[in-house]
Amino acid sequence: MSGLLALLDDVAGLVKVAAASIDDVAGQAAKAGAKAAGAAIDDAAVTPKYMQGFAPARELPIVWRIARGSLFNKLVFLLPAGLAMSNFAPWLIPPLLMLGGSYLCFEGAEKVAHALGFGKHHGGPDGSHENKDPTHLEEQKVKGAIKTDFILSAEIMTIALSAIPESNFWMEAATLALVAVGITAAVYGAVALIVKADDAGLFMAKSGRLSVTRAVGRGIVRGMPYFLKALMVVGTAAMLWVGGSIIVHTAHQMGWHWPEETIEHAAHAVGGGQAALDWSAKAALDGVLGLVLGIVLIPIGTKLVAPVWGKVFGEKAAH
Repeated sequence: MSGLLALLDDVAGLVKVAAASIDDVAGQAAKAGAKAAGAAIDDAAVTPKYMQGFAPARELPIVWRIARGSLFNKLVFLLPAGLAMSNFAPWLIPPLLMLGGSYLCFEGAEKVAHALGFGKHHGGPDGSHENKDPTHLEEQKVKGAIKTDFILSAEIMTIALSAIPESNFWMEAATLALVAVGITAAVYGAVALIVKADDAGLFMAKSGRLSVTRAVGRGIVRGMPYFLKALMVVGTAAMLWVGGSIIVHTAHQMGWHWPEETIEHAAHAVGGGQAALDWSAKAALDGVLGLVLGIVLIPIGTKLVAPVWGKVFGEKAAH
């Protein structure tokens, strides 16, 4: 009996350790996922465009196919690559973060420039339906969306990896896997709701038994175009903020302290020492820096990187 009690005690101890580990993984994944919010919001803002021109019945299957491809990218390609880099070449993480932050700044600045009528925007699908075969067109759109997602997923996983405290291999693997699954579910769950909101609103407007229900349905249908525009604005602002923040923080880690110290002093002067105001001012300054850097990078990205990408992959860079 004493042996059985000892065994049960050991099992209980292991369960407690496992539960604590799960809590640690969940906490780290939440923090790491929050750091990648800018890229995730942009992913959610861009993806609905891939549904344009398809029958409503095909929208959710297309979202599912893109989500499945995104999760495959994260778990099969990016997670092992991130773990290998973290354990065998950690010196690669800061340069990759700088590259990823620069990409976010470039993408955000290009969207701002396009909104102001300058240059040509290349983000997302072109909406062309030259191919009359819906099945083949769907294949093209899904492949294009997954390729675009790979870039954003790589940035998300790199940011998440940099936000994980030093720990053992399995803790990092579990945290990254949870980030991959959580962000993919959040992004494409939101995309599914967005692309079907019109249909739901139309159904409520036509079939609602109550006048309030019909009014809400009409409001949803009328409001969705404005919501999508607002989402694009929020996504662009988030990209510039996150991109600028990554550049500043990573530069500080690499030994160049002046940008972060200058921004923190300026934010403190604006916010007057109040935490919320200090944070808001710092975020705004990071975003301004991201916009300026992105504007500088636009000619480099469009005139140099895009042609090289096209020659290597046989297509225009998706960004």
